[in-house]
Amino acid sequence: MIFLKGMLIGFAFVAPIGMQNIFVFNNALSNTTKRAVLNSLFIWFFDALFSLVAFYGIGALIIKNEMVKLAIMGIGGLLILWIGYTIIRSARAAVEFGSLQAMPLKKVILTAFVAVWGNPQALIDGTLMLGALRGDMTASQTLPFMVGVLMATASWFFGIAILFSIFRDKVSPKFLMWVNLISALIIIGYGLTLITKVAFVLF
Repeated sequence: MIFLKGMLIGFAFVAPIGMQNIFVFNNALSNTTKRAVLNSLFIWFFDALFSLVAFYGIGALIIKNEMVKLAIMGIGGLLILWIGYTIIRSARAAVEFGSLQAMPLKKVILTAFVAVWGNPQALIDGTLMLGALRGDMTASQTLPFMVGVLMATASWFFGIAILFSIFRDKVSPKFLMWVNLISALIIIGYGLTLITKVAFVLF
């Protein structure tokens, strides 16, 4: 069950349109399928590294103090709700794919790094979100949860790279809109769960 929760969070976390997915989309539209998959390995690596740092670094500190744990869970829960709301609000926004030329490997690696680590707001949001979820778990639940998260993100990035590369002329903007809406509902559901648990303890 905790593994499936990790997979759901992983998919919901990476599916909304953002810097990482724009990189993957453009990568798939500009390269052969083999090269698109190779390039996606770098975006997944940096995303996985960020997830591990956010979850085990910040999350591990949270659980050492009960009041800090509750505060972060509450703040994180509210932030998760806000993230879900903003995704829903922007779900109909037009997504324009750049006509990128195939990049040298060094530039691909640098671009992948910047796409994940170069957005301060995304780093804050992601750290609080994963940290809040870490605070709600026992030690034995953390490994299967993160395995689920990392498997989900790998499946997403590599799957998108392959599908967009093969079916690059048949991608519908409506499909992308529904991806955003479903992701938002999953995120909002977990945000409400965290806030409910905090309210139960305090009141």
